[in-house]
Formats: sequence, C-alpha cells, structure tokens
Amino acid sequence: MMNFCKLIVSCIAIIGFSVANAEQFGKPVNNANLLKISTIMAAPDNYLEQPITIAGTVVGVCAKRGCWMTIASDKRFENLQIKVNDGDMVFPMTAKGSKAIATGKLNKIQLNLSRTKALLAHRAQQAGNEFDENTVTEPMAIYQLVPIGVEIFE
Repeated sequence: MMNFCKLIVSCIAIIGFSVANAEQFGKPVNNANLLKISTIMAAPDNYLEQPITIAGTVVGVCAKRGCWMTIASDKRFENLQIKVNDGDMVFPMTAKGSKAIATGKLNKIQLNLSRTKALLAHRAQQAGNEFDENTVTEPMAIYQLVPIGVEIFE
C-alpha cells in the first residue's frame, strides 16, 4: 500500500509539474523517491543515509549568493531548507513563490546548547517575538537537504 501511495504522489507531481517550464540545477531529479516533507520531518534521522526527493513551494531564497532555498512543507508552519556550497548551484530570487522539486541527501547539523539558544533568539527576533534563553535547556539539531538536482517551475 505504501508503494502504491508513493506511485500516486509521484504521478501527481510529475503531471502537475510537467505542464510548466522548469529551470534545472545539477542533475535531473528522481521522482521515484518523492516524500512529503512532513513525513521526513516526523522522523528525520530515518532518512539520513538514502537519497530522497521533496516537492513544494519555495518560501525563501538566499539573497546574497543563492546558496539555499526554503521549501514549504505540506504541514502548516513546517519547512525544509535546501543548502548547497556557494557557487555549486545559484538559486534565483525569482524562485520565491514557485514550485520546486529537489533530490539529494538529508544532512543533520547537531548544535550545542549555546548555538541552539543563539539560533532560537535570532528566529524570535525575526518574528518580532520575545525570547527567554533560560527556557532552552537542551541542544537541538537542524536538518537540510543537500541536493544533487533541483527543478524550479514557473
């Protein structure tokens, strides 16, 4: 049943994305490994050792070098960042609001407590919220997709 669901999701993604013009970065994407971002983020450590493909709307792009994009999840208020080394792929600012599909490997970055507090303080500041670093008692990990191929659809 799970493979059937993956097949259906892949077919929908291929049909939905194939009617639009796509800008390709790197290698072609692999629709056979298409997973929902919410599925990945529910147990991200389970996806660290295999290639995966995600799809969604681009909600953020690096304004300095185009070295990352943030893709919205199918779950509200959740997203996954795609990150490349500077110059490997350069994602255009015009991608924001477009649909994208990306194939790569999930990377785990384990933060220490100090870096966790700094990151959460920065996020709170960006959102205009107050932040009490004393409420953070454990370090966290962040996850990024390191892509080998990305397609952005107009």
